[in-house]
Amino acid sequence: MVSGKLLFALASVATLGSVTTASAQTIKIGWVNSYSGFLAQAGDQMEKGLNLYVKLHSKDLPPGVKVEFVRRDDTGAPEVGKRVAQELITRERVQMLMGVVASPVAAAIAPLTAEAKIPFVITNAGGVAIPRISPYVTRFSFTLWQTALPIGTWSVKQGWKRGFSAVADFIPGHDAEGAFIKGFTDAGGQMLGSVRFPPASADYAPFMQRIKDAKPDVAFVWVPAGPAATAIMKAIKDLGLREAGINIVSAHDLLPDEELPNIGAFGADIVTAGNYSTTGVRPANTAFLKAWDEEYKGKAIPNFTSVAAWDAAHAIFELIKTTKGKFTGDEAMKFFAAWKDPNSPRGPISIDPATRDMIQDIYIRRSEMKNGKLVNTDIETIKAVKDPWKELNPPK
Repeated sequence: MVSGKLLFALASVATLGSVTTASAQTIKIGWVNSYSGFLAQAGDQMEKGLNLYVKLHSKDLPPGVKVEFVRRDDTGAPEVGKRVAQELITRERVQMLMGVVASPVAAAIAPLTAEAKIPFVITNAGGVAIPRISPYVTRFSFTLWQTALPIGTWSVKQGWKRGFSAVADFIPGHDAEGAFIKGFTDAGGQMLGSVRFPPASADYAPFMQRIKDAKPDVAFVWVPAGPAATAIMKAIKDLGLREAGINIVSAHDLLPDEELPNIGAFGADIVTAGNYSTTGVRPANTAFLKAWDEEYKGKAIPNFTSVAAWDAAHAIFELIKTTKGKFTGDEAMKFFAAWKDPNSPRGPISIDPATRDMIQDIYIRRSEMKNGKLVNTDIETIKAVKDPWKELNPPK
């Protein structure tokens, strides 16, 4: 895989869609991503999804209209993300912000968009409360409540009544923990305990030992997608949690498609909930995977962040086509509030106008070995899921 730093350098030299003429209209979009830091692999996945869509569809823009992505590295740090977003708004005069892997970074950027009245289109950061920080935030990814609450409910239905949670100690981990516990206990389960660990932890063994000592029926384990998923799965294996009769469940971050080759056969028979997997049987997913393979030639596997960036780019390009590139921040937000796409690679999606979050299908997936490869296979579909947290916590 090409490193995040190299991608950033290449993007700085030749931004996709940025060639203009004197008479052309240029739409400037500030793309904020983690090209370095502990979330760089997730950033790389997101980058590839955006780049692929732009490469294939720039030709569909109105005549004379170009899109320039002004790219910045947030390093996964909120203070850096806020600084580069401010530069994009005040110095580069972008008309929109887009991207962001980390929820703390998105939370730091969001207030700036309220001041500047420009849209902020999130393509990953799943912190549940972020859209409430600014009316100019909309999200094309997911919330952890959409994925973690259903797996809590599902776990109890399997007869697993005693639970434990272990999550990375930052915004999305807290959301994942709260959502799983809500789903699990409302369905009749009992939590034996919870533990949190540093987001960039290099040693998960002490925290997995806490699970083993508690002897639950099921453990919900959450880390940000990427190398951390493989590392924590290794700790689960080394400490023999599954051999001790402890079932492992999670949101899609624990078994992201791009990490499955690294996790290997030990990752089989684990159930997760998510909004996308490469094995999804849908014509739009087949077309997406064909285009992906033609572009990246087997050197990368897409995941849910790739598809979120693809879908967000699609919506933005449709906005530009509909308005011929002339829109205010408020007009863009009105457009996004009515956005629907029945043919996303992940299935039908739409923006909930009340929350500015995705309404989407959530898939319960079981990992299994097929033709010598670990894959996620959908075993149940929960249709048209809104963010549960916002339904449980309406604005005051």
